[in-house]
Amino acid sequence: MSFDNVLLHAEPGDRFGTRHLRAVEDDTRWLARLPASWRDQVEPPWAFCQYRDEELAAVRVVGSDIDDEPCYTAYRFSIVEPRSDDDETFYSVETYGEELAAWRLRDGRWLIWREIRTEDRLEDARGFYSFANEMPR
Repeated sequence: MSFDNVLLHAEPGDRFGTRHLRAVEDDTRWLARLPASWRDQVEPPWAFCQYRDEELAAVRVVGSDIDDEPCYTAYRFSIVEPRSDDDETFYSVETYGEELAAWRLRDGRWLIWREIRTEDRLEDARGFYSFANEMPR
C-alpha cells in the first residue's frame, strides 16, 4: 500500500511533517486491506492526518470520523542498513519492515491487518489479521 497519494485535499498548515487532510467521498483507498465482508461494520473516516519521518522512511495516517474520533490508522516503516560485498561498493538492504492498517468496528473493537518483514524472510512476508480493544499505536 502506498501512502504517497492516499489522501487528497490538503488543508493549509503543513508543519512538523504533519498534514491535515479531508477525505474525498469516492476515495476508498483506506479500504485496501479491509476484507469485503467487514466493510459494512467499520466507521468510515471523514478526515485524515498524515505524519512523515523521512529519516526513518516512515509514514502514519490517522483517519477520524465525523465526531473527530479515530476510526482508521495505517503505518509503514522500514529499517535499512548499508551492505557491501567488496568494502568499496555499498548498497542498501531492508533488514526489517512493518506495515499496518486498522479499522474501528461499530462495536468499538479494532480490526488490525499487519505484515512484518525481516531480512531473512522479505519475500515470504504474509499479512495477518487480529482484533484489539484499542487503536494500535
